[in-house]
Amino acid sequence: MRANRLLGASLVEANLVKIEDLEKANERLLGMTETDAVRQSTVLGILAYELKVLREEDLLQHVCDNDGIGLIDLSHYEITDDLRKTLDLSACWSTWSVPFDREEDFHFIATAYYLSPAVRTYWEKQCNGPILWFGTTLEAIADHLEKLEAERKNSPAQAVPHPV
Repeated sequence: MRANRLLGASLVEANLVKIEDLEKANERLLGMTETDAVRQSTVLGILAYELKVLREEDLLQHVCDNDGIGLIDLSHYEITDDLRKTLDLSACWSTWSVPFDREEDFHFIATAYYLSPAVRTYWEKQCNGPILWFGTTLEAIADHLEKLEAERKNSPAQAVPHPV
């Protein structure tokens, strides 16, 4: 919830959505918290796909232009076996972010929630080293996480999540 609240505030501050639209999205989100619909429990998803007051493409363009982050299509990227086995999927769902690689001390994280300070702070605390952030869509994150969940279900050895 904190990630959603802070993302919403950042979207308003960046003039990407109006406060009235954010309030509608927050009301809808509160109604959804009683269900287990993780994929739909996102203020960004409500703003973009239910209320249609924000396009994800505009948000991605904003973070590229203003924050200098890159973009990634996770459907064309295979994460390392170590990450695949140890990634905390509930943290990924909560933050709409996926660590997808590590090169020496650098961590590579794809996120749809870069504008949420809570998301960035969470991953900065989890990673022991600098982070290279990449923007992506909610659908790309969800598809990637669902694929990892399916792999874990079909794997004979259960993964033990731990921070990256």
